[in-house]
Amino acid sequence: MMLSFLLARMGVDVLVLEKHADFLRDFRGDTIHPSTLEVMHELGILDEFLKRPHQEVRELAGQVSSETVTIADFTHLPTRCRFIAFMPQWDFLNFIVEQARRYPAFHLRMQAEVTDLIEENGKVAGVRAKTPEGILEARANLTIGADGRHSVVRERAGLPVINLGAPMDVMWMRLSRRPGDPGQTFGHVDIGRILVLLNREDYWQCAFVIPKGTIEEIRQRGLASLREEIARLAPFLRDRVDELRDWKDISLLTVAVDRLQRWYRSGLLCIGDAAHAMSPIGGVGINLAIQDAVAAANILGTKLLQGTPSESELHAVQRRREFPTRATQRLQLVIQNNVIRRVLGSSKPLSLPWILKLVRRWPLLRRIPARLIGIGFRPEHVKTES
Repeated sequence: MMLSFLLARMGVDVLVLEKHADFLRDFRGDTIHPSTLEVMHELGILDEFLKRPHQEVRELAGQVSSETVTIADFTHLPTRCRFIAFMPQWDFLNFIVEQARRYPAFHLRMQAEVTDLIEENGKVAGVRAKTPEGILEARANLTIGADGRHSVVRERAGLPVINLGAPMDVMWMRLSRRPGDPGQTFGHVDIGRILVLLNREDYWQCAFVIPKGTIEEIRQRGLASLREEIARLAPFLRDRVDELRDWKDISLLTVAVDRLQRWYRSGLLCIGDAAHAMSPIGGVGINLAIQDAVAAANILGTKLLQGTPSESELHAVQRRREFPTRATQRLQLVIQNNVIRRVLGSSKPLSLPWILKLVRRWPLLRRIPARLIGIGFRPEHVKTES
């Protein structure tokens, strides 16, 4: 959506195909990081965006057993917005659609599920999509695969995937938030369990991290057992865990960390999770996707006004974005394998790791994770004009 907005404001004719009738999908990435907010400032739409209901988080904290430490402090970032904004993804997408519709080159087709690619003479010439009216054939000089970690586009294109592995899955749920609750967004870590609580003003968005492939075992133990585990990690939630009345109240995110060896073919480019599925660690996936979009618009926008970009020009997008992708995934894998895997497999009481003791003793160190999460590696800036 962001790439289509950027291209349409340049005058490139774009068509977005969306499988569903609306964008209402619960528990998708809701974090808008400072790097994304900076892009919106460069586009001149930040002030209007911040008028929409959202929450602003300037610090991230963690609790290991009974000890609490502030891990990241965003208030020193060299950006206009020194906070993470929490906004439901459907509101964010609807906002971008509103901005894009100001340009006649932008077109959006809902209830259009891409099922296959159109290939001619070894090149991707467009897609076929299933709609309520029948099969739609959409032809284009360039097809963008931005259809997530289970991408139909990359699968039909035969682009090989490097699977980097993940030791956990995440159970998402929501519990009501009350005036006396803590104000921060924070994580709880204890023997064999991890719970992350995201402050959404009137409710907590909860992420209960479990060892990969153990969801059926947890269901067999029963909902009462899960409620008790949550209450033990966050005792202030004990009086409302009964709000989880059915397993339907809980959504499972099957965590995958992977990336394509090659993000493109002639006439086709994958970006975002379709090119590189990220771990939920740091909540950076949506923001890397937007950085991909900005880089693609910067590199390909003028070429698309002239015709079809060459494979070398598509490769330039991958070359530009591959380092931040690899660096972020490497960092996520270090945390997954050295922290999360050990915590989930632990049967002994945990103590505060030495690195968090350093962060607590020297608050200046909190700026490092804040920069990695809030800005990341090689942030992109809008270089295109409307």
